[in-house]
Amino acid sequence: MSRREPGKYLYDILNGCEFLLEFTRGKTVEDYKRDRAFRSALERELQIIGEAMLQLDHIAPQIADKISDYRNIIGFRHVLVHGYDNLDPITVWNVVETKLSVLHRQVKVLLP
Repeated sequence: MSRREPGKYLYDILNGCEFLLEFTRGKTVEDYKRDRAFRSALERELQIIGEAMLQLDHIAPQIADKISDYRNIIGFRHVLVHGYDNLDPITVWNVVETKLSVLHRQVKVLLP
């Protein structure tokens, strides 16, 4: 699969979701606030998901459009990268708790 195929980006999103769903199982926002390594890994995976969504939107907007909140995912990626110093832990944790499983299900359906 070439770098510019939609399936590659969908797989990256799915892989990131699966990693984070397992990685955060049993964790809390307090763990996120307290543990720098945990926070860094979580934020890095969210950045990858957001970047893959951005690339997917560039090359296959008709596929990205099938993912609810895809624009918000891209926007959140920008916040993670450029507004890292203003991140609200509650907002980040809300994404983990309420958005990842939905995104995982939607992307899984789109993959062959």
